[in-house]
Amino acid sequence: MTTLRAAAGPGLLAFGLLLPFAPLLLWAGAGRFPWPALLPEPSARGLGRVLAPDGLAALGTAAAVALTVAVLAAALGLAAGRALGTPFRGRQAVRLLLLAPAVVPTLAVALGVQVYFVRYGLADTVAGVVLVQLIPTVPYAALLMGGAFAGLDPDLEDQARVLGAGALRRLVDVVLPAVGPALAVSALFAFLISWSEYVLTLLVGGGTVRTLPLLLFAAVGSADLPAAAALGLVLALPPLVLVALTARALSDPTALGLGRV
Repeated sequence: MTTLRAAAGPGLLAFGLLLPFAPLLLWAGAGRFPWPALLPEPSARGLGRVLAPDGLAALGTAAAVALTVAVLAAALGLAAGRALGTPFRGRQAVRLLLLAPAVVPTLAVALGVQVYFVRYGLADTVAGVVLVQLIPTVPYAALLMGGAFAGLDPDLEDQARVLGAGALRRLVDVVLPAVGPALAVSALFAFLISWSEYVLTLLVGGGTVRTLPLLLFAAVGSADLPAAAALGLVLALPPLVLVALTARALSDPTALGLGRV
């Protein structure tokens, strides 16, 4: 009985998580839904909207922006977290300043910085969208990495230094294996925030930089349910895969080569 319960637990959890996607799957392959039919007529129109040239271009742009933001936010968070992991006077004030962009409403932040993006020619560009999305992502990465470095034994680096390891060797062989899981979670958070970001992309991208959330909101606004459902499924798939991979990495850090905590 205990074995059956243990086996059924993950299955029920997966069922509960995937159940909300059932209506999306239904509408993504739907066409007309005349009354009093119980199911809509099948159609590939929703899939065709995703595979249209602008849909594929938005998918590629969203993936490129999200991956770039994840890498940059993780790298900046790694550097900031190392500083936050070391006790110093005013550390709490620095933490509050780092968290401020994530606490202030996104729209207020975007309106405040949009003027500078226009002035320096970054408006309506992919580079501008990447930079503005670092505002809500870097604080989370820095705080996560700060917690990871706070738990890192400084004697490990000292021992490596005594044995003749240089700064780069200590970073690769000592620091990264120890904080690897936290770094993976930081990159995951940054990717998820960027992947689903709408307001910042719209204001700084000006509608020129089109990503999947922009297409999804346009489809919802036009009441095109098959297109909205298909775009919603595509938007939800990468986060589900990344969350599963990160959960595996945290449960077994050596599975993805992240080292041990």
